[in-house]
Amino acid sequence: MSVTGNVAAAGKPGVSGKRGVLLINLGTPDEPTPRAVRRYLKEFLSDPRVIDIPRLWRELLLRLFILPFRPKKSAAAYRSIWTPEGSPLLTISRSLTRKVQESLGEGTAVELGMRYGNPSIASALARLEERGATELVCLPLYPQYSSASTGSSVELVMREMAPLWNVPGVRFEGAFYEEPWFLDAFAEVSRPQLEAFAPDFVVLSYHGLPERHMRKSDRSGAHCLASADCCARIGEANAFCYRAQCYATTRGLVSRLGLVAGAYETTFQSRLGRTPWIKPYTDSFLPELAKRGAKRVAVLCPAFVADCLETIEEIGDRASHDWLALGGEDLRLVTSLNDHDAWVKAVSQVVAR
Repeated sequence: MSVTGNVAAAGKPGVSGKRGVLLINLGTPDEPTPRAVRRYLKEFLSDPRVIDIPRLWRELLLRLFILPFRPKKSAAAYRSIWTPEGSPLLTISRSLTRKVQESLGEGTAVELGMRYGNPSIASALARLEERGATELVCLPLYPQYSSASTGSSVELVMREMAPLWNVPGVRFEGAFYEEPWFLDAFAEVSRPQLEAFAPDFVVLSYHGLPERHMRKSDRSGAHCLASADCCARIGEANAFCYRAQCYATTRGLVSRLGLVAGAYETTFQSRLGRTPWIKPYTDSFLPELAKRGAKRVAVLCPAFVADCLETIEEIGDRASHDWLALGGEDLRLVTSLNDHDAWVKAVSQVVAR
């Protein structure tokens, strides 16, 4: 096996058969019930790339503090966004997969795999093999790299493929946080929503991560979170820094959307536990913003390519309700890329190149 950049190859792809495309997203419970949510959280939070502490402590944390209590609360949140078709993340991801398949035609087999839950990555790989795929393109649908998302997904794909006798050629697409095809599509989807809403402030809210994850990705051991402007540019030391990549995405969207300095901010949401997570926190920033006199706030979530619990419930419902309680006039979630034609076109072009 040889590795070059974001590409890992085995065998000689393209000789016969067809190209297979595996779209990967994080996952969702099968049902909005405490039992199903508990099963999903156990799989998710047992991943050592997610909760990166010694196994014994991770097991104690899960069994004593998280799994006895969190599933019931999370199930209620899932029920509030569940649709007749099921989980928004799953239905949107399936629609994207179907549209990419239609765009690429019968010469390509496109399947969806979730890192946690269903449809599993193992089942998606099996379907691609059944459909005759002899070369594989894997696109983890996480714009910014983190070991807990991209790293974990790539590891699982390689683990599932390792026992195969005939290992297909495989290409992994890496983080696309500043790729024009991603930024252009996100701006195309966001622009008309911003123009219609006319906010006086825009928040770009990304999923948070523990600060220790940034330090573990620091290739110099002395750059990440060591200064106030450590994420102002990306270099060798912070090439894999999730926080720096989020700020790079913000810069790319700000220029495309024409946002002016002082009228936008980058924040981080969805933290878990008591250890320090990357800042500023979205839920702590909103009260500060209200004190400045902002009334109409639009929130973009550029770490998510499909709307899900973290965007619909956490921002669209909960943050919106909190904003009104703070005296704001309106807080509006700007919907994500989902299965928009611009995103279907971008994904199709990337996996076909």
